[in-house]
Amino acid sequence: MLDEFLRLPHQKAFQIRARSGDAEVVFGDFSHLPTRCKYVALLPQWDFLNFLARKAGAYPWFSLRMRAEVTGLIEENGRVAGVRARTPDGELEVRADLVVGADGRHSDVRARAGLPLQELGAPIDVLWFRVSRRPDDPETPTGNFTRGRLLAMINRTDYWQCGYVIRKGALEQLKARGLAEFRADLARLSPILADRVGEVRGWDDVNLLTVRVDRLTRWYRPGLLCIGDAAHAMSPVGGVGINLAIQDAVAAANILAVPLRDGTLTLDHLRRVQKRRELPTRLTQRLQVLIQDRVLTRVLSGEISSGVPAPIRLFGRFPFLARVPARVVGVGFRPEHVKSPAVPIPA
Repeated sequence: MLDEFLRLPHQKAFQIRARSGDAEVVFGDFSHLPTRCKYVALLPQWDFLNFLARKAGAYPWFSLRMRAEVTGLIEENGRVAGVRARTPDGELEVRADLVVGADGRHSDVRARAGLPLQELGAPIDVLWFRVSRRPDDPETPTGNFTRGRLLAMINRTDYWQCGYVIRKGALEQLKARGLAEFRADLARLSPILADRVGEVRGWDDVNLLTVRVDRLTRWYRPGLLCIGDAAHAMSPVGGVGINLAIQDAVAAANILAVPLRDGTLTLDHLRRVQKRRELPTRLTQRLQVLIQDRVLTRVLSGEISSGVPAPIRLFGRFPFLARVPARVVGVGFRPEHVKSPAVPIPA
């Protein structure tokens, strides 16, 4: 499906850069990845999901229900046997041999299943907003640093998706300083935006992402499996949450497809999915927490007075180091490849 997927409008990120004033460092270089596409493809998540829905829709036994909100689990004889949902057309019951909770960091399925959750903590939140992009602007995703301030910028062709990192719970303090001061911060962080920061017309143009880093200690119950952010909420550091979610799904398909088809699914199969994906999840979250605590909080507290933080400056002195974060972001600690049996699409 790759060639068809790449015909969707997207941007290619071959590098990730950090900038402070005139100083710039490449700290992620994807050109050395052992993959066909030696870059990260950036596109809106809804375009990706629509692509998957179209491909799955070729199978007559696939059914997609939009605008259906899970309101409860159906439990029978000590196992989850399906879900109840609310739709514009009324209440809906869906029964299943296996319910997969893939409904994100605020998972209703996870909460209703009562699965045990371990909080790892996150000292930051992120404010997301848009600013227009011009054809002569840089193309590479960039982290912009000044004392006490951090702004991430992602190229979305005709606009920049901007993430302004703040200390957790500091939004009201930021609002108290006023919108003009916020715009001035943006201009100092990224001078190319100086004549465009007025596009942030008010606080309604700014969306708060409350950062969470957590994971289930057990991802499953009889009849139920959680994957992706529902099993392990990731920090936005590295933007790898979607990567791990897809890898979870591929691993789950590899392990579960045949026993589901044959009606032989057991709790041990679900346990194997967690065992397969738990180590890369733990390693990635440990690295994210380390960056949050050792770099981001020091920048936001003003401990790093100016310039690109020292750990990132090392990438300027030793360019080969840029291959390491590129590998973690682009491939991960345990890449997954589809091994479940192909099912032909009926003519």
